[in-house]
Amino acid sequence: MVLAKRISLHVKSVIAVCAVSVLTAAVPTWAQDTKEATSTSTETANLKKNIVGVWGLVSYKVEDKETGKMIDAMGSSPRGRVIFTHDGWVAFNLEGSDRQPAKTDADRAHLMKTLVAYIGRYRVEGNQWVTSVQTAWAPEWVGTDQRRTIEINGDYANVITPWRKMPNWDSGKLSRSIIRFKRIE
Repeated sequence: MVLAKRISLHVKSVIAVCAVSVLTAAVPTWAQDTKEATSTSTETANLKKNIVGVWGLVSYKVEDKETGKMIDAMGSSPRGRVIFTHDGWVAFNLEGSDRQPAKTDADRAHLMKTLVAYIGRYRVEGNQWVTSVQTAWAPEWVGTDQRRTIEINGDYANVITPWRKMPNWDSGKLSRSIIRFKRIE
């Protein structure tokens, strides 16, 4: 009987030590998660504030994932605007260089290859904005979420898209856009 009580007490001690070890090990993880969540929360709040306004296109480059080559999708002097409102709307219209009025259906089809345009509701998540597209130049984008990573430094914003297949260039290969904007208003 005494031996059984000693074994029982020993088992309880081992369980208690294990429980304390688990709890002690979990605290730094929890603290780290809280720190990261606070950092992300601050980053989101700052971006929400700083993104609002009218931004003019400075440059638009496209990188082919397979080759690493830069594709001249929009030409040397593209133009465009992106407008973010306080109440969560974004309007995005970018055009390639030297666009001329179309004279034929083939001309009109070619113009679609030098255009990116969409409107929708946006939300900010960490260092990204995500647009729930409501209307777009490419019908396959309507109803999708378009995610962009953005870094704002003063009056400039650098934007990188995820790797994706664009409907208007690089023959359906994976590419990403690297875009620079300057704040206008």
